[in-house]
Amino acid sequence: MATFLILALLALLVQARTAEWATANVVAGVRAMAFSKIPVLDLSLARDERSKPALLKDLRDAVLHVGFFYITNTGIEQKLFDQVCEEGIRFFDLPEAEKLAIEMKNANSFLGYSRLGNEITASQADWREQYDLSTPHPVPTAEAPRYHCLLAPNQWPSPKLLPEFRPLFETYLAQMSALSTSFTSLLAESIGLPANAFDPFFDKSQQHKLKIVKYPDSGPGAGQGVGPHKDSMLTSYLLQATPHRGLQAQNLAGGWIDCPPLRGSLVVALGQGLEALTSGVCRATTHRVISPPAGQGARYSLPFFQGVSYDAKFEAMDVPESVRKLKQGGERRDDVEFTFVKGRWNHLGEATLMNRVRSHPDVGARWFPDLLAQVKAA
Repeated sequence: MATFLILALLALLVQARTAEWATANVVAGVRAMAFSKIPVLDLSLARDERSKPALLKDLRDAVLHVGFFYITNTGIEQKLFDQVCEEGIRFFDLPEAEKLAIEMKNANSFLGYSRLGNEITASQADWREQYDLSTPHPVPTAEAPRYHCLLAPNQWPSPKLLPEFRPLFETYLAQMSALSTSFTSLLAESIGLPANAFDPFFDKSQQHKLKIVKYPDSGPGAGQGVGPHKDSMLTSYLLQATPHRGLQAQNLAGGWIDCPPLRGSLVVALGQGLEALTSGVCRATTHRVISPPAGQGARYSLPFFQGVSYDAKFEAMDVPESVRKLKQGGERRDDVEFTFVKGRWNHLGEATLMNRVRSHPDVGARWFPDLLAQVKAA
């Protein structure tokens, strides 16, 4: 009997120590992710083998502890940044009829113009109007998976009204595609993966997206420019087109950290696709945009979203145990739903399509009423 009691007490002690260790591990992870400023990384350091290790170390710290950071000296000329900002702002000055001629709900690809207040984030309307583009794709065949509807031609504004718009943004999309691919190689190296670790997810069903966004400084919906969310693609690269503040990232202590415009930089946010593929090592960070104060004019931005193959599966990437151990603080919980829940979807494309329907119910009502019904039921 005494032996039994001793063994039982030992078992309870081990269980308590295990729970204590797990709690301490989570607390340590939360503290590590309770950042108070947004890191700035100089990509020119990666172009010299002598300075590259320092850049990879800083990138690893930013990936593991923040998930949200600036990159400078990207290799894209400031002139192109300035041109796409200026041309993007001009788009919103087009007559309403011209913008509605390329409205998003005209097609099932979720590409095109979206009216002010039409997108939903965190169950509330975002007070912004926007125009969505993507890397070019032909119309999918009838035999293609349903989510391939996202891979489609762009709807372009009238070349008579904006003659420079299409060639300029096609150039920008191409350069951003190249930048995101090379940066993802650096990201892989920073956490101990081969530089080409993500290459299998880049194929003909890969889609990069670009939004041109206007956040008005007044109106009945002003306040939530865009609600708290995590980007759903691989990595995102935000070009802030005007000097307004408003972009904020949330640390695990719940604090909102300002991310003001920095000329010549792009703001990188890790996406949920990357988090899913790396088994949670590269975590997507919750962020939001606050509308500009009344009287300060509209805020404009151009986020680029790097995607992977929509045919990719969640368990398709083999993450070594040495890399998995980098994961900070065990499983984390917050108020933002994770799009790529394992076991719910077979492919990234299925999860992405459902996410689009949730965000753009007007498009969902016209083209995907069954999926919209599932969203409402949930």
